[in-house]
Amino acid sequence: MLKLACQEQMLPGDTLEEKWEFATSAGYDAIELRGKKDFALQQRLPELHRAARNGVVMRTVCVDMLHFFGAFDPDLRADAIKQMRSQLSVTAELGGIGAMTPASYGMFSRRLPPFEPPRSEEEDREVLLAGLTELGEHAKAEGVLLLLEPLNRYEDHMVNRLEQAASLIDEVGLDSVRIGADTYHMNIEEDDPADSLVRFARYLGHVQVSDSNRLQPGAGHLDWPAVLGALAAIGYEGDLALESRLRGEPADAVASVPPFLRRLA
Repeated sequence: MLKLACQEQMLPGDTLEEKWEFATSAGYDAIELRGKKDFALQQRLPELHRAARNGVVMRTVCVDMLHFFGAFDPDLRADAIKQMRSQLSVTAELGGIGAMTPASYGMFSRRLPPFEPPRSEEEDREVLLAGLTELGEHAKAEGVLLLLEPLNRYEDHMVNRLEQAASLIDEVGLDSVRIGADTYHMNIEEDDPADSLVRFARYLGHVQVSDSNRLQPGAGHLDWPAVLGALAAIGYEGDLALESRLRGEPADAVASVPPFLRRLA
């Protein structure tokens, strides 16, 4: 049976316990936390521990910042790595699985002017390998996963496809670094999303779901039977975490996802 999670900001309620009550009634199995800047997740530990004692399941964290470990500016890179180290540690303290991050977001696109980034592809790769190695070693020490998320070509110029993420993971050589796949970005970048999930199954650590238009599953044209069939074929046992915009009344839209996906699985 599919395991489904929903990102915390999408759930109605003022506390994690209230969000969890809605999530479970709607058919979700976990809440995915958001890791904001300035060590915000670490500062939430009393709240998170209370929620865990009250039965709230929180297996994964998705970073929520404006700079990432692949930034051009070395000070921003260093801060992003510190933030991610903290988020990985919090994930471990909660008994979670891993924390998800792209290499960058909105930093540069080769598809938009000025088209040529200020760093060469070789320099990009050096920066990414250094960051993934440091964070991967920390994740290994904490017993969790660092989940590298490929983004589409308009949001990141370095890691767009599962194949590119897998190449970096191979070179890093750490089992603690895995791919965090997102069906919205895959819809743009992968020739065949279902086939890519099968081909890179051994690298897969987490999956986020939204439809082709970034709305909730069922509101676009993504081939969900093919995607879900591929995940079943590879024996994927992790969560499918809802990360999307919503069409319609928000609570109803969030609640529509579990029955939609489970009907097709």
